[in-house]
Amino acid sequence: MTLVLPIDPEANRLLERSPLALLVGMVLDQQVPMEKAFSSPYVLQQRLGHELDAAELAGYDPEALVALFAQPPALHRFPKAMAARVQEVCQVLVERYDGDAALLWAEVADGPELLRRVSALPGFGKQKAQIFVALLGKRFGVTPQDWRKAAGGYGDPGAYRSVADVTDADSLRRVREFKQQMKAAAKAKTTGG
Repeated sequence: MTLVLPIDPEANRLLERSPLALLVGMVLDQQVPMEKAFSSPYVLQQRLGHELDAAELAGYDPEALVALFAQPPALHRFPKAMAARVQEVCQVLVERYDGDAALLWAEVADGPELLRRVSALPGFGKQKAQIFVALLGKRFGVTPQDWRKAAGGYGDPGAYRSVADVTDADSLRRVREFKQQMKAAAKAKTTGG
């Protein structure tokens, strides 16, 4: 029950073993392909030369962190904004969870509490928070009571709506098709057609 993206196997293994890498991947999962977002924590770790550490990233010189994000190939198409966002998330982890990303979801009473905790992170709106709750539940065994309900449609079994549903090339294709359909529907709604 893990995430399997078509990225460097070492990047996948990092996501499996490092809650912080998984969370950073989710932070970066906007306006770039999910493969890019979830492989970037591995690239960042390589650039740092050691395991990712929330306290280190929280206190990192902001300009130096932007430089790490912007170094070709850039970790995101908006390296300055995303370096700042990752730093903000790490600062919250340090302030509220002793710098341990896993404590974000450890010992939550139920799915709604997990959703509240994730939603309180910088940059995590309702949809992104629900996707992360679904990812934790479907791929990482974080299944407090009512987690599927908290995750909304992203928690549905057999759904192909987000990174939480990617287990192989076929499921990735199905998730992409779903996202394309949602974009087309949203576009049709805004253009009145």
